[in-house]
Amino acid sequence: MGADPAPVRRPRRHDPGRRDRLVDTTLDVIAARGVAAATHRAIARAADVPLGSLTYHFGSLAELLAAAFTRHVDDVAARFDARMAAAPDRTAALEALVEHLTGDLLGSQRDLVLAVELYVAAARDAELRAVTQDWMSRSRRSLERHLDPVTAREVDALVEGLVLHSALSTDPMDAAQIRAALLRFAG
Repeated sequence: MGADPAPVRRPRRHDPGRRDRLVDTTLDVIAARGVAAATHRAIARAADVPLGSLTYHFGSLAELLAAAFTRHVDDVAARFDARMAAAPDRTAALEALVEHLTGDLLGSQRDLVLAVELYVAAARDAELRAVTQDWMSRSRRSLERHLDPVTAREVDALVEGLVLHSALSTDPMDAAQIRAALLRFAG
């Protein structure tokens, strides 16, 4: 009897960026079809990876959704903080806030849908609520560069309301109306 043949070893496909790609693809799926459609199968199909890749990189779909929404929040919060840091005074900060609202949050249908999907999902999921809480805390810290903490919290709530209003209204406020509301409230 001869020795057992050596097992056939198939080369592994080296894909060091797969985890990040899965997170980005999850955001794409959510933006296109909503959180409810962001299943393991839909994400794997959109990322063109085996289904097992998702469970290899993420312990659950909830963990993947949290990672995706955290990435979205990190991106939006960083852009907002950069705008607020560059503003030399309160007047410029309020104008930067208008630009953030009309450009970063409302200027992109994808970002608007992601924000609304996060709000809705967070209403039912404590882990995602922690993501939204982190976003609100970061926004307030950015606002506190130019506003007192109470006003920063109130303006942050106004911003959240303006985002929802814009997403749901058939006649959303334009940049001039948003500017006037913010100036009336915090100017």
